[in-house]
Amino acid sequence: MSDHLISELLRDCTLCPRQCHANRLAGQTGYCGQTAAIKAARAALHFWEEPCISGTQGSGTVFFSGCNLRCVFCQNYNIANGSAGQEITQERLTAIFLELQAQGAHNINLVTPSHAIPQIVCALQNAKKQGLDIPVVYNTGGYEEVSSLKLLDGLVDIYLPDLKYVSSELSARFSHAPDYFEKASAALAEMFRQVGTPVFSEPYRILKRGMIVRHLVLPGQTKDSKKVLRFLHETYGDNIYVSILNQYTPIPYVTDMSELNRHVTDEEYDRVLRFAERLGIRNGFIQEGEAAAESFIPEFDCRGL
Repeated sequence: MSDHLISELLRDCTLCPRQCHANRLAGQTGYCGQTAAIKAARAALHFWEEPCISGTQGSGTVFFSGCNLRCVFCQNYNIANGSAGQEITQERLTAIFLELQAQGAHNINLVTPSHAIPQIVCALQNAKKQGLDIPVVYNTGGYEEVSSLKLLDGLVDIYLPDLKYVSSELSARFSHAPDYFEKASAALAEMFRQVGTPVFSEPYRILKRGMIVRHLVLPGQTKDSKKVLRFLHETYGDNIYVSILNQYTPIPYVTDMSELNRHVTDEEYDRVLRFAERLGIRNGFIQEGEAAAESFIPEFDCRGL
């Protein structure tokens, strides 16, 4: 990607469905809270993704600061709002990718990267020229613009999006995005077009290519969870993996939302799992035991930057 194209994309930013039209080159920020500078909060091996992503050696995860959703229940709220992290250059991002590969990472894992797509494209292109040859994971809340995803075609091997809601009422209330399902379902279609059905390495079953769609079960919202699973199974069948999460953790900012101010009960999670089984979902991941724990939330201490 040329510097001219990067400038054009950031001068009038429409990279995500918010369509802010912010001139990020001039220091303006859109909904994501980020200027044209790359800001990240951590770059390190991460062991708490799905087993086929983290493997035994860890996923080389780069947590970008800022987010185009900023859900009210976000566990990573201090990086989603941009308060944590430090600015790095595009050249440094390239070097980070190569350093994570040298540390033995199974893949490069880009977390909440939507607003940095142009810079990431250039960093990946340069890293691949310098020997980056492990899969690249695009790890997102699912609220993506198809035209922006097309810039990643041929660079991303694994898509790891959320599909949070079908209900526009829930997405408006919890993620300030009434059009979430419309945008996310279109984004998933583009992601699947790019990477296709899952491909694993042998004999270790590390994912090399494909799509895993995550769904976080929210307290009191099993009805919408079932709609999410039905849509995924009817649309993609066994051509994707579905990861059903029960790690929802109440944070201080949801104390005024009584429906979110508690954990998901075992009965609620089991209800969703039983529905997935009745649908015939075979390619899936579930969480067992005390999944709603601090271990899933790393320290955003700028490690590795």
